[in-house]
Amino acid sequence: MLIPTGDEGAALVARHHSELAKRFRLTTPPWHILRWAYDKRLTYQLADKLQVSHPWTFYPRSRRELAEANCPFPVILKPAFRNKFNRLTAAKAWRADDRQSLLARYDKACAFVDPQVLIVQEVIPGWGEAQFSYAAICQDGRSLASLVARRLRQFPMDFGRASTCVQTVDEPAVIEPSVRMLEAMKFTGIVEIEFKHDTRDGLHKLLDINPRVWGWHSLGGRAGVDFSYLLWLQACGAAVSESRPQIGVRWVRASTDLRTVPLEILRGRLSLGEYARSLRGPRESAIFSPDDPLPGLLELPLLAYLLGRRVFRGGKIA
Repeated sequence: MLIPTGDEGAALVARHHSELAKRFRLTTPPWHILRWAYDKRLTYQLADKLQVSHPWTFYPRSRRELAEANCPFPVILKPAFRNKFNRLTAAKAWRADDRQSLLARYDKACAFVDPQVLIVQEVIPGWGEAQFSYAAICQDGRSLASLVARRLRQFPMDFGRASTCVQTVDEPAVIEPSVRMLEAMKFTGIVEIEFKHDTRDGLHKLLDINPRVWGWHSLGGRAGVDFSYLLWLQACGAAVSESRPQIGVRWVRASTDLRTVPLEILRGRLSLGEYARSLRGPRESAIFSPDDPLPGLLELPLLAYLLGRRVFRGGKIA
């Protein structure tokens, strides 16, 4: 059974789907389906066709065209997909607050990726708490089991490479567009669709589609939608029963959350009371488990090292 954990792995499996299916149980759809999630240019093209809201997006064909573009600053510069690791893909996106910084960022980005895959996109105000995800197991575009989650915190807080605290919520505004996107794609497998709530117009706007497992997928088991087990059932050809998630269940990864929290408190974006309340109620740990404590115990020295490095660097989180 093959379960990709990154975009590159998912694309590899999808492109060689027929050959790999002869030897493995696959959890990834073939390339003609997956490409609509893998390549953000196609993702937003489909969103436009289905009238699903997404941030203002521009695809510069040249530096000159970018210099003449009427961009609603601040914006981010990001690749349409990630097929290799470099400074740009590691950061996910680079922010630019004016035309001069955007062109400088563009010049640097062209050294790492093909200029034709670069995307310029407006920055929607807000931090991790404005981001929502629709997560599901699908069969031919039909959601068999799903939940909606909200990021309470992420690391880094601006363009989070990873969620650090996530909570299941009831947010119908992200369900309907997600269902339409998945139906149009005829998607089969596990998927996470990310949105960001734009307080300027009240819309939840599509950011990304992750056609593979993601960091906080284990939250589903605690909330009553056990994605790992359901994905195994689907891969084995067994029936996947419809599941209703418990609302208010949280997932926390201490090693990154405790790197985020101190700075957020110092910046006035988080209080000690808010932090304490975010840890109440049903909670799933990303690493620690009573029946398998070793990974959690090994994370403790890692956390001490990361916090110590931050102190020695004068409070800067690397």
